[in-house]
Amino acid sequence: MNFPLDLPIRPRRNRQSPAIRGLVRETRLAAGQLIYPLFITEGMVDEDISSMPGCRRWSLDGLVREATSAFEAGVRSVVLFPRIADALKTRGAEEAWNDEGLVPRAIKALNAALPDLAVITDVALDPYNSDGHDGLVADDGRIVNDETVAALCRQALSHAHAGAAIVAPSDMMDGRVAALRAALDNAGFYDVGIMSYTAKYASAYYGPFRGALDSAPKAGDKKTYQMDPANAREAVREALLDEAEGADILMVKPAGPYLDIIKSLREATPLPIAAYQVSGEYLMIKSACAAGWLDERRIVMESLTGIRRAGADMILTYFAKQASLWLAEDGG
Repeated sequence: MNFPLDLPIRPRRNRQSPAIRGLVRETRLAAGQLIYPLFITEGMVDEDISSMPGCRRWSLDGLVREATSAFEAGVRSVVLFPRIADALKTRGAEEAWNDEGLVPRAIKALNAALPDLAVITDVALDPYNSDGHDGLVADDGRIVNDETVAALCRQALSHAHAGAAIVAPSDMMDGRVAALRAALDNAGFYDVGIMSYTAKYASAYYGPFRGALDSAPKAGDKKTYQMDPANAREAVREALLDEAEGADILMVKPAGPYLDIIKSLREATPLPIAAYQVSGEYLMIKSACAAGWLDERRIVMESLTGIRRAGADMILTYFAKQASLWLAEDGG
């Protein structure tokens, strides 16, 4: 073989230095694309979460401190998940629309401290439901759809009254986006957005999250409302329905194992696509890094870039604050 090779096309030319690689980079990751999930709890003490090392359940004071720290790092959006005391959980989940409850007070505290922060709230009944399901449970064990949607509307209105910028229904009930949009508009909350959990799969990756909120189902599972992990076309169907019903943002959950779903939704709709890097994904990365098998900074940034590359416009990730700090160090 003769050297040098007669190669007029050499792709490595575009990889030869950091400056050139930066010029041709196709996918950009920025702090403003990251949404920080934060767990909240009653009381004055912040609590470590054993199932999610590095994460905490924040008191309201701790929540404001952590959100401020994240905001200073470049994070502009948070989503709240409450741990509700067992004494407040009922079959009807009435605490979900208590205007003096934990979530409305957290919204008000964040808006007072950080008026430029976008506060997103989870709309589902599992933290408040003594049955541990996202919907109301009938006497025969069925998760009822329409009655649940009515309850979700009351919950969303409570969050809107408190000042939520976006409500995020994670329940996967049929028709809830249209009902929420109508309820919000009829109450004058035209500017409150809806980030719909459009393709939320019945995934095994949620285990650490349920430990963080003590919200696992008391009986049965969530397969009659969350999607079958084997299905892809169904996600497009759900996306088109949510778009028609008035959703502002569509979400895929989990993110990493469902990059094909993110891509499918990106091709099917012009709406912004969110993806949730869930607790199981987080814990696998943290565990492998703690064992010394992976470099945390590199693997986190690679995983987030991969989610962006698949088509997500924004990512919910427990690494949001740390990733934003790393991006700042890199000049991103």
